[in-house]
Amino acid sequence: MQIYNALQLKNGAKTSHNRMGSITQPLQFVPKKDKDEEWAAWNLDWLEWNGLKQIRRNARRLMKNYKLAKGIIDKSDYIIEEDNEMRDLVEILTREDSSALELKFYPIIPNVINVLVAEFAKRSTKLTYRAVDEFSYNEMMEQKRAMVEQTLMADAQTKIMSAMLEQGLDPDSEEAQQQLAPDKIKSLPEIEGFFKKDYRSMMEQWASHQHKVDVERFRMDELEERGFRDSLITDREFWHMRMMEDDYEVELWNPPVCFYHKSPDARYISQGNWVGKIDMLTVADVIDKFGYLLTEEQHEALEAVYPIRSAGYAVGGYQNDGTYYDATKSHDWNTNMPSLAYRQYTTMMAGSVYDGGDIINQILSEGEDYFDQGTAFLLRVTTSYWKSQRKVGHLTKITDTGEVITEIITEDYKVIEKPIYDTRLFKNKTRDNLLFGEHIDWIWINEVWGGVKIGPNLPSFWGMNNPGGFSPIYIGVNRNHIGPLKFQFKGDNSLYGCKLPVEGAVYSDRNTKSTALLDLMKPYQIGYNIVNNQIADILVDELGTVILLDQNALPRHSAGEDWGKNNLAKAYVAMKNFQMLPLDTSITNTENALNFQHFQKLDLEQTNRLMSRIQLANYFKQQAYEVIGVNPQRMGQQIAQMTATGVEQAAAASYAQTEMFFIQHCDYLMPRVHQMRTDLAQFYQSTKPSARLTYITSADEKVNFEINGTDMLLKDLNIFCTTTANHRAVLEQLKGMALQNNTTGASIYDLGKVVQSDSIAELNTALKDSEQKMQQQKQQEMQQQQQMQEQQLKATSEENQKKIQFETDQKDKDRQRDILVAEIRAAGYGASADTNKNEVSDYMDAMKDIKDTDQYRQQTDLQREKETNRMNIESQKSQIEREKLAAQREIANKQLQIAQENKNRFDKKNDKGK
Repeated sequence: MQIYNALQLKNGAKTSHNRMGSITQPLQFVPKKDKDEEWAAWNLDWLEWNGLKQIRRNARRLMKNYKLAKGIIDKSDYIIEEDNEMRDLVEILTREDSSALELKFYPIIPNVINVLVAEFAKRSTKLTYRAVDEFSYNEMMEQKRAMVEQTLMADAQTKIMSAMLEQGLDPDSEEAQQQLAPDKIKSLPEIEGFFKKDYRSMMEQWASHQHKVDVERFRMDELEERGFRDSLITDREFWHMRMMEDDYEVELWNPPVCFYHKSPDARYISQGNWVGKIDMLTVADVIDKFGYLLTEEQHEALEAVYPIRSAGYAVGGYQNDGTYYDATKSHDWNTNMPSLAYRQYTTMMAGSVYDGGDIINQILSEGEDYFDQGTAFLLRVTTSYWKSQRKVGHLTKITDTGEVITEIITEDYKVIEKPIYDTRLFKNKTRDNLLFGEHIDWIWINEVWGGVKIGPNLPSFWGMNNPGGFSPIYIGVNRNHIGPLKFQFKGDNSLYGCKLPVEGAVYSDRNTKSTALLDLMKPYQIGYNIVNNQIADILVDELGTVILLDQNALPRHSAGEDWGKNNLAKAYVAMKNFQMLPLDTSITNTENALNFQHFQKLDLEQTNRLMSRIQLANYFKQQAYEVIGVNPQRMGQQIAQMTATGVEQAAAASYAQTEMFFIQHCDYLMPRVHQMRTDLAQFYQSTKPSARLTYITSADEKVNFEINGTDMLLKDLNIFCTTTANHRAVLEQLKGMALQNNTTGASIYDLGKVVQSDSIAELNTALKDSEQKMQQQKQQEMQQQQQMQEQQLKATSEENQKKIQFETDQKDKDRQRDILVAEIRAAGYGASADTNKNEVSDYMDAMKDIKDTDQYRQQTDLQREKETNRMNIESQKSQIEREKLAAQREIANKQLQIAQENKNRFDKKNDKGK
């Protein structure tokens, strides 16, 4: 550090450089040992100074856009000034009526922004993670694939063998052997689907689980909605990957306070040269956010911070203490014009002293957080990242045995064996003519540095003398000292490149000035506001129909009252109350003869002027819609004489014109954001012995996942994104169709799963499950019907056989009966004879013999069995009737119970409604 006294400075002594007044960034192509704390702080001072210039340049337009999006009038848009982009339009519309500057806001832009953001919320973005490095497909994965393939092939062989046996084919036949061939089996749909979908590695599963954890932890849905709104208003987004000591965080930066620098052809912010954000934080927030990085001395410096009072400026009227003496300039320059006071006042102010004021204060004071205290208790915190250059070398080493070794080394490498070259043909000493030793070719590569500057909301710099005040604090991103980031994001096309840890884009800056969707509608919104305010003024000032008469004809006394002379107020009240105007033209009342005898009615309505303004307002509104491709149908406005099909076609055409605003955010930017988030998560998780992830799914199911941290080393993941437009609207339509057209016979549980579905994929799965259940039920019903038919046929056949057998038995029994009857009749012929002289007639003997025969017993048993069967049938019929009555009674009781429960529930709802 160079130190000079006042006499030396007056005599012409100058320092080599001045941190505050420098207009160049410190040299980046310097060795690592020269990148000390002072060099790093100088970078932060220079980045903050350039960032303020860029923020100042964009602030007015961006803040006007935010006001228009929120429906807030900015009167500077309606004043004819040179720097007003709409001054020509304002001058034309306000030429007739200067009162148009007393404006109210009539929204067009806020409605369009809200509609597009709501449509964005209905979209569904699906991210797929695929490992693309060679280490992901190792031997273990190949073994898993072989095991799965073997299992599937064995299962396929079993199924084919069973099918052939059912068909009656011989498994040993030539035809069967062709069907069992491995190539033939692999063509089965199940195995074909397995090979097409491929096997997901543990790393890919971890990336999917980590995505769900981070979406929940960082509330990515809310941040995305805000980022998409920023893109519509400002045409830019900034996503910050904040690295902490042992964790990371995803932040969405506020576009008006962000600054960056990149090549014109670079598409995204991460590909740029430097990027940063200037914010205002309370002391409490500084400690919450950076307290773990601050030293004890730095914490003590925050104890009594009042940035406005201790800015370090020389107060007017007091002697200059030399704090802002620029030692790189002459003494005359420092003491003469431009004066020190002028330089102090305009150092960090906007434009000139006439429109001055801290630009960060101007931007952030639009919110409500500044109203009470202003900037008195806030610190300016600048977070900056920039690409510096790092020296590396390609080492070529030839050993004693002639072995050639090549490595990449850092600048800390020390040569052990001195190189020996063959310079007989070429004097240049290169690795091509190296014979022995170590040869190094030095090159420079990019390396991202980052730091945070915490200081007062006024110009401050490294080494400033601010006794009793607050000097700026310089810290690193995840440590106390500024340095390279602990994790360098790999480049898009090369692993040796690097990216800034802020992903974002200014979407429409290719070969033109950045223009947001809101900028396209801005002139029409301003014209719409002016015209509608003129319509309100016309309505207020319109006189309508008036009467032209001589005021001397007004009576002095009328309706029992004393009106007084020329009392127009009394006449107006009489006309209003009685719809007539009494006049007195007598000489007693008028005192003089009336010369004006023609009472006239005048029409002073401004209908034509009013209609012209209404037509002009409709023109501005229509043009605002057309310039971005939005139509009234999409905005939900009623269109007369238009069919439902026409409305759908018009809305579809409108979606096609605004789809690019959704694609550039969902399909282009957010996959890059999630790529950086996944890379950062991979780095932090790989430093742990094991990574354990736990989260709750949308179905309130707890998911646990664990993977070894070392398994994530040297893995490279790519992200593939697909988004579906109007996802939620389609989802709701499908749910409504599923609930209204429940022809599948789904149960309450199945319908509940349909309602709980958060994506079309989940809904399709639920509907497929319901359909499969329906098909299974149909198959079961068909099987049951077939079984019933078979049973019915079988029962009919058995009944027919029984009937035939019964008829056969009856015929046989009839024959036996006829024989028995014939025998009885034959015995009757000998009723009076007693051949065997046993004193019993032969008839009685014959009847006894007949009764002892089997036929007789069978006939008797048959009659008894018939009577028993008849009684059993009667008893069964009685039992069936009793069971039928009991079932009907139970059904009636159940219906009564349900009706009572429904009535009680309805009564409770009515009570709550009252």
